[in-house]
Amino acid sequence: MITFIVALIILVVGFFTYGTLVEKIFGIEPERKTPALTKTDGVDFVPMSPWRIFLVQFLNIAGLGPIFGAIMGIFYGPAAFLWIVFGTIFAGGVHDYLSGMLSIRKGGVSLPDIIGDELGEGTKAFMRVLSLVLLILLTTTFLSGPATLLQGLAGLGTMQFSGRMIPIVWVLIIFGYYALATVLPVDKLIGRFYPIFGGILLFMGLGIMVVMLGWHSSEMPEVFDGLHNRQTNGLPLFPMMFVSIACGAISGFHGTQSPIMARCVTNERQGRWIFYGAMVAEGILALIWAAAAGTFFADPEKGLYGIDGLQAFAAQHPGENIAALVIDKVSRSWLGTVGGILAIIGVIAAPITSGDTALRSARLIVADFLKWDQRPIPRRLIIAIPLFLCVFGMVFVDFNVVWRYFAWTNQTLAVFTLWAGTCWLYKKNLTPSLSQEEGGRYRFGYLVALIPALFMTMVCSSYILIAPEGLNIAPEYRWVGYLIAGLVTLGCLCGFCLWARKVKSER
Repeated sequence: MITFIVALIILVVGFFTYGTLVEKIFGIEPERKTPALTKTDGVDFVPMSPWRIFLVQFLNIAGLGPIFGAIMGIFYGPAAFLWIVFGTIFAGGVHDYLSGMLSIRKGGVSLPDIIGDELGEGTKAFMRVLSLVLLILLTTTFLSGPATLLQGLAGLGTMQFSGRMIPIVWVLIIFGYYALATVLPVDKLIGRFYPIFGGILLFMGLGIMVVMLGWHSSEMPEVFDGLHNRQTNGLPLFPMMFVSIACGAISGFHGTQSPIMARCVTNERQGRWIFYGAMVAEGILALIWAAAAGTFFADPEKGLYGIDGLQAFAAQHPGENIAALVIDKVSRSWLGTVGGILAIIGVIAAPITSGDTALRSARLIVADFLKWDQRPIPRRLIIAIPLFLCVFGMVFVDFNVVWRYFAWTNQTLAVFTLWAGTCWLYKKNLTPSLSQEEGGRYRFGYLVALIPALFMTMVCSSYILIAPEGLNIAPEYRWVGYLIAGLVTLGCLCGFCLWARKVKSER
């Protein structure tokens, strides 16, 4: 319980301290008119109230990530708590804030354009492809998970494919909803109902936390139990855990979602509460579910830690969606029938509502590339229908495989976003309009983005070399993978230093 309480306090304090620092380094301009006010179109650029935007942003970025990812991450042990806390404050919060605020400063553009403006046209083209791949993979994971949970609550028709039962009826129902949410104006469905589902998701997390602290505190994992790797599949803690826990610490997907809400923000002063604040709220939710999964399966009579019990439970259900099973068991057991159903609804709503905004973001990325006005409905459909077909085809791929590829693609996208933020902050510090006092105070402000950019570069480089879905380097040669990843990271740092020197000399 001590670890959980301390971690919770650090997350809250981090928002008010480090979040404020990041805001000052960015340099908000409350008097500047935002795209929601200068480009209002009634479809995507629609002014909304700050509290509504916060709940929509929270629901958009939450999805399965802070729940499924946290559950899969706690398999590695209490070290997951440290990554959730410090990843959220120093990486995820910075990433989400910069992606949202840079979108506002650049006229509400999508993530590939934000990155391309800072890292070049070639990178912009690559990021368009990478972003679309990520969003299709993510929508697939955020479709399969809730469809499986809904099938457990109210079984409907299924079909067998490659030895797996697919809840096809629920898949089609969710798809019908996706079509509406992707095409309709942002304030008609998303802005109206998502705050309700966001509240349910927060209620669910609060309920789980109260029961856990009140009745199971003695069984909760603690960091002083040891930070060694508890995973039994032979995979190393670094970098695997840092990719498994994506949305609960840092997620490139968030960078694709922030521009959606950036088109609705009416004042830059709201940015820290909406973008950084939603990330901290997600970190808290991830912390709750990581602790719950690591606590629920404890069996003191057998001398098992909760994580050991979780490992045993997973071994009894090979090939199944373990995270979905854990959510179902924890919710029903700790919150009773009514509370359990409400909790599961919250867990179902989160991924569904992230899936549709992922498709909406994909539509906006394609529309920005084609420079198509999105007010005519036929143009929205021309872009959206091929995206629907791609996602539907991916439903027939094993969920666990899709999740692993999504996780790496997701974190790689975050790397590019952080590097773009680093370049923007560095150039901002060279702006002549800055006062000497302000320029001196935040001379090295770009480090808030550079440090997590370097760390995540190391994570993603080593992951693709070591992971089974990557090059799968043999355990005895993993040091080679770490060495190569270290050289890649060092190369990126050297490249940035050379670029910075050139930019400075040109100013």
